[in-house]
Amino acid sequence: MMIHTCVALRPCRPPLISSSKSTLQRPPNCKFSVRNCIRDPNNSQKLVMEVKEKLEKEYYDLPIGENGRDDEDMILWYLKDRRFSVEEAIAKLTKAIKWRQEFGVADLSEDTVKSIAKTGKAYVHDFLDVNDRPVLIVVASKHLPDVHDPRDNEKLCVFLIEKALSKLPAGQEQILGIVDLRGFGTKNADLSYLTFLVIYKLVAEHCWELGHCICLPGTKNADLSYLTFLLDVFYYYYPKRLGEVLFVEAPFVFQPMWQLTKPLLKSYASMVKFCSTETVRKEYFTEETLPISFRD
Repeated sequence: MMIHTCVALRPCRPPLISSSKSTLQRPPNCKFSVRNCIRDPNNSQKLVMEVKEKLEKEYYDLPIGENGRDDEDMILWYLKDRRFSVEEAIAKLTKAIKWRQEFGVADLSEDTVKSIAKTGKAYVHDFLDVNDRPVLIVVASKHLPDVHDPRDNEKLCVFLIEKALSKLPAGQEQILGIVDLRGFGTKNADLSYLTFLVIYKLVAEHCWELGHCICLPGTKNADLSYLTFLLDVFYYYYPKRLGEVLFVEAPFVFQPMWQLTKPLLKSYASMVKFCSTETVRKEYFTEETLPISFRD
């Protein structure tokens, strides 16, 4: 992800008071800080096993296997997302596993989303960008909220995220989102789908940390149930999978919405980049890998 945070080391237990001096001392063998877990795979693995054992005892009815309660890669990802807090990781992970089961993520396929995918409103590019990231492209002008079934939008959204993640090369963990705003007009102005790649994900993360509820201006024409769905998708179910989002050729009508939303995002807004088609061509792809829609 483009956001860089610095997390201070915290002691694993309260500081000890020396019997000879009334000064606080940090325990010498403190291991389970965020930074130490990242540096030492053994510490991370211990926490992974702790989560795995708790899930087996307390959530034995959850499915196992890939993306299940015993998927160690998935457990580790959620531990990283929750700064290696076991309880927080379990809470978020169990919610995600239950959702995948109820939504039927494993049943999604090219055939199940074929009808809505034909609109061309969103797709996964065939090639990686110059940073070896899978690319998910949203074409805002092809999104017609009065025509398309919201449930179909949800299925397409999840299917494309899954498809993009399946293309992650070794060593890469995040994807690039591109929102093509050329031709965007009032008929496409459904705030929910246009910004599903970034704004609500970021607001959700920020507000979750602060314990606030979310209330954004300008959403009276949006489908609130779909907005809730998108919030859940990007905060609970695919946390920190978006490395960067490009808003390409944003028209004037888009700017006020962004100015209202940006203050809520604080440092997370650094993930978003407004750019031209020329920037996309020169900085993110080679001649051979450039999406057709961005060619001259």
